[in-house]
Amino acid sequence: MSAERRSRAELADLAPDGVMSRAQLRAQGWDFRSVGRQVGSGRWALHGLQTVALHTGPRGESAHRQRALWEVGKGIAALDGVTALQVAGLQGYDDDRIHVSVKHTARVAEPSGVLLHKVIRRVPDELVGVGPTRTRPAVAAVRAAHWAVSDRQAALLLAMPVQQRLVTGASLLAAVREIRGRNRRRFISLVALDVADGAQSLGELDFARLCRSRGLPTPSRQALRSGWRGRVYLDVSWDDIELAVEIDGSQHTWGLALSDDHFRQNDLVIRGDRVLRMTLMGLRLQPDAFMDQVCRAHAIMRARAA
Repeated sequence: MSAERRSRAELADLAPDGVMSRAQLRAQGWDFRSVGRQVGSGRWALHGLQTVALHTGPRGESAHRQRALWEVGKGIAALDGVTALQVAGLQGYDDDRIHVSVKHTARVAEPSGVLLHKVIRRVPDELVGVGPTRTRPAVAAVRAAHWAVSDRQAALLLAMPVQQRLVTGASLLAAVREIRGRNRRRFISLVALDVADGAQSLGELDFARLCRSRGLPTPSRQALRSGWRGRVYLDVSWDDIELAVEIDGSQHTWGLALSDDHFRQNDLVIRGDRVLRMTLMGLRLQPDAFMDQVCRAHAIMRARAA
């Protein structure tokens, strides 16, 4: 086995993703010409100005992400948004594009398959120190929400990392305060509060405002009922017509909370109340559709009570 071939075998051990940058190869004694010979012989393949695959087969996700960082610029680029969340372990959200952020002063090209985002500044300690250069999950979630194509997508990208325990509610709220994106600032602040369950009463207050805008009487808040486990407090209700509305924070979907909620609602319905339910997220995203249902229910129950 030649010395060059031994070096190639050693390089394979240094590149678990199957790719190396030209800078890494130079550090291992492979200059521009020696790399060119391997490419010309069909052993290696070029994937940009800075990225060399030590094979000619398909590349995996991690290799594509490393390529994005090298092609945009080592020391300048960071995986961000959805891509950084996927590296952190986000499940159930597909986005084939690789999101990379750079400071707004950087003059860089956007390689194929990469969506480049310019940010005003890096916030303190936003980069993770292990693995590919990327932003920490809370920062990535907030930036992903700012870069989303719709409010619905933005809300999903704030909620999923918290639900999957990649981000705490407290760290999400802190990131919202640190990052000043250009799009949907107020919406992101409200949804982050909802996801973090930092202010469930905020949803109730917003619901009361929506009722007034529709000409409905202001409902009572935290009305007391007798339930299957003793006392039950309804979020909002019109006691005179036995109509209640429950506005659920994200904690209602965790563990056994959903089953407890079902027992609770069933008990209320059996005793005569009519209960409409909506999540805080739903109230943010589709207030008009939900309020249409509330108005119809209120009209029917008022007619029955007359």
